[in-house]
Amino acid sequence: MKRCLNEMKLSFPARGENEAFARACVSAFIAQLDPYVSELAELKTAVSEAVTNAIVHGYRGRRDGIITMQVRLCSDRRVYIRIRDKGCGIADITQAMQPLFTTAPEEERAGLGFSVMESFTDSLRVKSSRGRGTSLVMEKTLRERSGDESVKDGVSNKSGRKSGTGSPLR
Repeated sequence: MKRCLNEMKLSFPARGENEAFARACVSAFIAQLDPYVSELAELKTAVSEAVTNAIVHGYRGRRDGIITMQVRLCSDRRVYIRIRDKGCGIADITQAMQPLFTTAPEEERAGLGFSVMESFTDSLRVKSSRGRGTSLVMEKTLRERSGDESVKDGVSNKSGRKSGTGSPLR
């Protein structure tokens, strides 16, 4: 990982309404690297899944939980996101990361949170300790901008900018 260009850390109550807050904060912070819209959407979705897991599973039935989110932007366009809770922890990380596994089937949970995080990031690491909480780290390297981005990511419009999901954030 190259040097850190910028970093932010914030903590917020583990409440459902704060999932959107976490997404918005990550989106605004990462925008300084000028990612493609598709990359930003993927990272926002991965953060949403991680925060939702902390709320629903880590702090099940509790209203006193705190989630901490740390984001680093690196000079090699790598984005580092760490989300931590001090909830109940995960008994079996390998099992929890299996697609369709859920600890809350009565709530009609799909059990795809970790699968979504893995598919939208380059790496996902999870550490957990029963009774002490869970920490996960997601990393993704954003694509470099090139002179002819229309060939690389979609169809150009008359202004030379992309349209659709590959549009730059400008």
